[in-house]
Amino acid sequence: MRNKTFPYLSGRFFDGISSGLFMMSLPWIMLKEPNMGTLVALTALVCTTLSFLCTPFFSVMTDRHSRKAILILVQIIQSITAMLVCIAYWFDCGSLWLLAFSQLIFWVSSNIAWNANNAFTQENYDQHEYAKISGYQEVVMQSTTLGAGALGIVLLEIWGIVEFAAFAAVASGIAAFSYVITPYNRQVRSSVKTSFVNQLQESKGIFTQHPTFYGFLLISCLSYPILTFLGKLVPIWFAELQISGNWVAWYNIAFGLGSLMTGLLVSRILALASHRYIMQYSMVILALILLAMSGMMQPLYIIAFTLCFGFFNALNRIARTNWMHHTISMSQRGRVDGGLAMFSTLVQSLSYVLIALLAHINAIGYGFIIVSLIVLLSSFGMIILGRKIEEKPNLAIEH
Repeated sequence: MRNKTFPYLSGRFFDGISSGLFMMSLPWIMLKEPNMGTLVALTALVCTTLSFLCTPFFSVMTDRHSRKAILILVQIIQSITAMLVCIAYWFDCGSLWLLAFSQLIFWVSSNIAWNANNAFTQENYDQHEYAKISGYQEVVMQSTTLGAGALGIVLLEIWGIVEFAAFAAVASGIAAFSYVITPYNRQVRSSVKTSFVNQLQESKGIFTQHPTFYGFLLISCLSYPILTFLGKLVPIWFAELQISGNWVAWYNIAFGLGSLMTGLLVSRILALASHRYIMQYSMVILALILLAMSGMMQPLYIIAFTLCFGFFNALNRIARTNWMHHTISMSQRGRVDGGLAMFSTLVQSLSYVLIALLAHINAIGYGFIIVSLIVLLSSFGMIILGRKIEEKPNLAIEH
């Protein structure tokens, strides 16, 4: 495990650095220009919409081609994109539209890499290794997420966009090289008798064949759009309170630290109970945290609750990923992850509409109450579905 894990985690580390720089810091560059808030918002909307539309096709490609090759190709594309930004600004040909387009490339390709990474992990590791590698992945991911956004803004203050983009291009290049030297035990090879279109059509059948099991997974996936919802809601709420932007930074740090703690402890936690129990009760706890947050909306309390939210959000996600490692067929993993990603992206888009509506009617504080009730009802739904899975344990599980 050690020989293949170090280069793989190195790849994920530098991937996180380059993606974080572009995903978190480019909007900051754009917002430094006057009246750019609309462009930033529209860019995020276009990125989300395009990711939703592309996911079914790229998820089929994950099941048809080498997952390692996909990871390498994504890093090459990101490195080239960053280098083109560097060259454009070197020759004074850069523009905000170029930055928006490069963010689109990084956004969509990062989603592809996320799904391919899950399938790659399942395929390249043995079952007894899943929990440990998940912990390592979480620590690396949260470390880069915490560092990349802050590092990017600092670098932009010290350097220009030329140096910033060159740094990201080098990081993506190192990530690509790390994936190249990662040993890969490819176990899924697409049959030449099955066409791309047929595999795309099979995606719907995969979910409808075992609706209880996949319904349980879909509800579990709500934790991600809830996270992105809070990521937009909390800064707006803090702005209404007219408090320092440092509180927003502390909010992000608290979430990252909570998730980082999960990465350090997750292998032990997964050994204590079943994945299903961990997932459904993590969702219940998340609902209770959100309810408490809605009742105590002072910044200090929100920061404290966010630390707990980050822990159980990551625990729910890692338990779901590991359960899928053990239950989903390797040949279908890409399409299953793609279906879950489409659901998360759709809910994420709807949550942004809700924020816009609440902001328009000057009722942003009610967002905490609404989201807590949604998660609470969803967690009850998970418990009901979980009992059905328990009664018929082979109903939805494909070994």
